[in-house]
Amino acid sequence: MDNPIHSRCTLPCLGLHAAAAVLLLLLLLLSPAAVTPVASHNDHGEHKNYLVIVRSKYEYDKNVHKNVSSWHASLLSSVCDTAKEALEADPSAMTRLIYSYRSVVNGFAARMTPEELDKMSKMEWFDRALPEQTFQLLTTHTPEMLGLMGGRRGGGGGLWNTSNMGEGVIIGILDDGIYAGHPSFDGAGMQPPPPKWKGRCDFNKTVCNNKLIGARSYFESAKWKWKGLRDPVLPINEGQHGTHTSSTAAGAFVPNASVFGNGLGTATGMAPRAHIAFYQVCYQDKGCDRDDILAAVDDAIEDGVDILSLSLGHEDAIDFSDDPVSLGGYTAVLNGVFICAAAGNTGPAPATLVNESPWLLTVGASTTDRRFLASVKLGDNVELDGESLSDPNTTMDGLLPLVHDMSDGQCLNENVLKAENVTGKIILCEAGGDASTAKARMLKSIGVAGMIVVTPEVFGPVVIPRPHAIPTVQVPNEAGQKIKAYLTKTRGATATFVFKGAALNTPKSPMVAPFSSRGPNRRSRGILKPDLIGPGVNILAGVPSIEDVDQLRDAPVPRFDIKSGTSMAAPHLSGIAALIKHAHPTWSPAVIKSALMTTAEPTDNLRKPILDVDGEPATLLALGAGHVNPKKAMDPGLVYNMTAKGYVPYLCGLNYTDDKVSTIIYPEPPVSCAKLSKLEQDDLNYPSITAILDQPPFTATANRSVTNVGAASSTYTVEVNVPESVTVEVNPTKLTFKALEEVLNYSVTIKSANGRALTGPVEGEIKWVSGKYVVRSPILVTTGALPSAAATRKP
Repeated sequence: MDNPIHSRCTLPCLGLHAAAAVLLLLLLLLSPAAVTPVASHNDHGEHKNYLVIVRSKYEYDKNVHKNVSSWHASLLSSVCDTAKEALEADPSAMTRLIYSYRSVVNGFAARMTPEELDKMSKMEWFDRALPEQTFQLLTTHTPEMLGLMGGRRGGGGGLWNTSNMGEGVIIGILDDGIYAGHPSFDGAGMQPPPPKWKGRCDFNKTVCNNKLIGARSYFESAKWKWKGLRDPVLPINEGQHGTHTSSTAAGAFVPNASVFGNGLGTATGMAPRAHIAFYQVCYQDKGCDRDDILAAVDDAIEDGVDILSLSLGHEDAIDFSDDPVSLGGYTAVLNGVFICAAAGNTGPAPATLVNESPWLLTVGASTTDRRFLASVKLGDNVELDGESLSDPNTTMDGLLPLVHDMSDGQCLNENVLKAENVTGKIILCEAGGDASTAKARMLKSIGVAGMIVVTPEVFGPVVIPRPHAIPTVQVPNEAGQKIKAYLTKTRGATATFVFKGAALNTPKSPMVAPFSSRGPNRRSRGILKPDLIGPGVNILAGVPSIEDVDQLRDAPVPRFDIKSGTSMAAPHLSGIAALIKHAHPTWSPAVIKSALMTTAEPTDNLRKPILDVDGEPATLLALGAGHVNPKKAMDPGLVYNMTAKGYVPYLCGLNYTDDKVSTIIYPEPPVSCAKLSKLEQDDLNYPSITAILDQPPFTATANRSVTNVGAASSTYTVEVNVPESVTVEVNPTKLTFKALEEVLNYSVTIKSANGRALTGPVEGEIKWVSGKYVVRSPILVTTGALPSAAATRKP
């Protein structure tokens, strides 16, 4: 069996002078001062990190190499001749093999010069080398909003009332660090991890417990790019982002959690009895290195995780064969591991989505139905609503002078503001430049009494409040324009703040978050992404401490903060997937995904279509299948199942080369697409349907198979809802099941109603209905062209 640890190979680069290199290394280790410089060889060039893909037909000879790391070291040594003066300056330069991958890809990560890479490219076993890439990191109320505690969506008792809190399920989280001592990771009342757990926790034994069962860091690739990044003494840092996402997915119950009194209640994750295994692959302000991500997924699969949660991605549309989330995700699904990934935070522009492969659950972000209300009351008695995380007990000393920054309006220049004499006044600041929290610290130092932050116009009515060092109200852009107009026309303008605290069940909730990245899927236009949306705005969860806010010397350190992003939405879905996994341990990743998608809600709490920030109904490219409904997902009636191998004909249909397909599906045997029946994208057994009508006769047929997991004896009748510009025929129109796990097929034929090309995308849905079960699939009909921002609006 292969060594379960990623090797740091000690002698992979010996070239033609192996014996001399070994002797030199020994001298360096034993007596560095005694070493005499020797002539260098062929690696004077700049070293860079590469992911080297080995052609799929090549595997290591177990009679020659004791494990895959030994084989990869031998491949690297065939081209790598180490410079001796580099060894003298840094003995670790001998170690060029960064990671040796076992499952996620047939290959290794290594440091090489351009000359060495050129030599390697001529080797028969060499497929390709990918240069280093950096990926980026993209609660007290959401359990109630989502119906986990009873009430709200789904009605009746909550999922937790049925003794399902994710017991025995292991959620692996890849992120930037975790504050292991946080109360959200208290192991009290937790059972030990299941026997299948094979991972390790590199914290000391007093920190790891039955909640946080694993903790490892991956920096071997990243450290070469970032000066000063060292192998930490402890496995991971106390990351804000990673602590927040981990506690959202599976945090324990923590009473009296709040942000300066806002959102006061008992904080908990979606699966409060699930176990957490943490893998640090990201570093603050440095991002997440591709090769470190692959190494972590490689280990997590062998460690025995059930769910993988990745709140990271790359904004470029990377081929599935080059993308670590796609590569690792396929191997995860092959091993029965459900993988959930954030959609990205570069919305609302179209075609900005990340993590597009169909074996991932790609999650966009929505608002919740909680607002932290505050208002700006102007001197003319007009009161304009906004939000604030200032202590709701804060009071202002009546009306104060109201001013605005006379330079660029963004409150960035301390000297300009001092000259304008803003001490003791309320100042209006436009968004932009530094974060508003940093502005507040600066304004506090010059005596400003309060700050109004105007949200960018693109955010519409959505406000994302942050804790600030001075009393602050953040207002929508429309309200900001009214305040500016008041300032312009009023000599001696004044204002004050009214803090109102949290309001629940606010109407028109949820709404698609303005920053949530939108489709279409750039790598596979026939697969609708995102898959669905979940809570990602103003999420209260654990952190090591709140940044950019000064605390009184003896005050307790705040351990909760409110953050927003698809990074916050993804762990919500990871935790909910853990609840489904606990209830249905034999369900495949595809079945869990199907259950989540076909039961997702397309309507808000007023039973109207979920809106986008412009006030119009959100399109499928923003919404996916809808907003997650955990209770309905637990019992979906019918599901669209797939094995990992089912994606192979689909990949061939995307015209990937045999080598690229084989790279993606590794460690499955290599394939020849010429010997397989290619599968069109619309025929992939996916819970949503996308038809591309880009050429005459402007018709397409999608085939689907559904598995009965509801009532053993049941009949489902189809309902179709599409605009008049297209026709949809479903055959058959009824599905009659006689047993559980029975599989039946149907087809959906979609045509342009007038036989001509469509002028823009068309949206609809089909529903299979049987008693309490409504199995819904959204239908997107598109011309195939990338849409403009205007074209993403519904007609």
